Amino acid sequence: MKTSIRPLHDRIVVRRLPAETRTASGLYIPDNAKEKPAEGEVLAVGSGLIYSDGSTRPMDVKVGDRIIFGKYAGNEIKVDGEEQTIVREDDVMGVVEKT
Repeated sequence: MKTSIRPLHDRIVVRRLPAETRTASGLYIPDNAKEKPAEGEVLAVGSGLIYSDGSTRPMDVKVGDRIIFGKYAGNEIKVDGEEQTIVREDDVMGVVEKT
């Protein structure tokens, strides 16, 4: 049985994308010099931010989006052996769109 996380309110479950192993010029980056990636794929989203009057602001991201978020944002969790991160929508800096 596969486990899934249903985030609450303005939270998002993200799978971090693997870090690049080469630079744009073709040089290989050693493991100890790699930075934690700040790009990921959205796996699940909450219902949105709840205001004090009870109304809800819908989320700007959806499942399947590739997002850029703070390098140290969120909380790391492990679900069925896979590392995932739960972040707030405020921590998302942008959505990667292909043109």
